[in-house]
Amino acid sequence: MKERGTANDMELNRNLLRDAAAKGLLTEEQAEALWRFLSEHSQNVPAFRFTHILYYLGGLVAIGAMTLFMTLGWERFGGWGLFFIVLAYAVAGLWLTEYFLERRNLGIPAGITATFVVALAPLAVYGLQAAFGLWADIGGRPYRVYHTHIDWRWMIMELVTLVVGAAMLWRYRLPFLVMPVAVTLWYMTMDVTPFLSGLEDAAWELRRLVSLWFGLLIVLLAFWVDVRARKSRKDFAFWLYLFGVLAFWGGLSMMRSESEWNRFLYLCINLVMIGVGAVLSRRVFAVFGGLGAAGYLGHLAHDVFKDSLIFPFALTLIGFGIIYCGILWQRHEEAMTGRLRSVLPRELQELLEKRG
Repeated sequence: MKERGTANDMELNRNLLRDAAAKGLLTEEQAEALWRFLSEHSQNVPAFRFTHILYYLGGLVAIGAMTLFMTLGWERFGGWGLFFIVLAYAVAGLWLTEYFLERRNLGIPAGITATFVVALAPLAVYGLQAAFGLWADIGGRPYRVYHTHIDWRWMIMELVTLVVGAAMLWRYRLPFLVMPVAVTLWYMTMDVTPFLSGLEDAAWELRRLVSLWFGLLIVLLAFWVDVRARKSRKDFAFWLYLFGVLAFWGGLSMMRSESEWNRFLYLCINLVMIGVGAVLSRRVFAVFGGLGAAGYLGHLAHDVFKDSLIFPFALTLIGFGIIYCGILWQRHEEAMTGRLRSVLPRELQELLEKRG
C-alpha cells in the first residue's frame, strides 16, 4: 500500500487542474485529458476508494477464514484432509492471480489472491505435520490458536511461510505480498524467545529485548527494500516498516526503568522516530514516535512535576517554540534540504526525492 496519492489527493489535483485552466495556464481540454491520464495511471495504486475497500474487505475476509477465524471443526478432516483442502485452495488462488494479472490487468485483486495463497502455507505445514504424527509428538497446540498464542513450535510453519512468500514475491512482484511476510516476521519476534531460551514461559524482560532488536532488524530490512525499489512506483516496504516499528516500539515502550535518564533517552528515541518519519515520509514512525513522546510528557505531568505550577507554562512555551521552528524550517526548507541531501549517497538522495 502507498502512503501518498490517496483519493483525496486526486480530488485536490483535479481542482488544481481546473484552477490552472481557469487562469489560462492550460486549456480545459488539456486539463481533462491530463486528469483522465492521472486517473488511469492510479487505478492499480491502493487508495481509499470504494472499489479498493471492497477488494481489501473481501480479501481479508477470505484470508481470515483460513487463519484468524479457523474453527476446531476443521481438525476432523485430519492431517491429510487439511493438506489437500489447502492444496485445492492454493491452486484456485494461483489461477485467480494469473487471471487478474494476465487477462484483466487488475493488480490489486491479484495481490490479494496471491497473498491468500501465502496465508495458506502455515495450515499446509500443520496438516503435513499432523498427517505424519509429528505434531502430536511435540505436544503442539491446535492450528486455531496459531495467530493468538506464542509458541516456539510455530517456527517451522513460519519459516515455510517466509519461503513461500519470497517465492510469490519473486514471481509476481506485488506489494501486498509483503504483508504476510511482515506479519510472519512479527510473529517470529515473539515465538523466537522461548525457542532460544528453551523456556515455555520466557521472562518478559527477554521477550521485550528480543522484540526490540528483531523489530529494529525488520526496519533496517524495510529501509534496504525501500532503497532497492526507489525507482519503482510500487511500495514494497510499507508492511515491513509497519510491523518492524510495531515490534521495535512495543519492546522499547514495555521496558521498565526507574531512572529518569533512561526515560529521557526513551523520549529522545521517539523524537528521532518522528524525524525519520518526516524525512522518509513514513507516517508509522511519526505516529508511534508521537505516542511515545506524549507518554513521556504524561509521566512528567503526573509523576515528576505533579505539584508544579510552572510545568504547564513551560510546556506551553516549548510547544510554541516548536511551532516557531516549523516556521523557520518552512522559510528555509529548500536550501537546508538541498545541503543535507548533498552529503548523502546517491541512492539515498533518489529515495528521498521519490518520497517527497
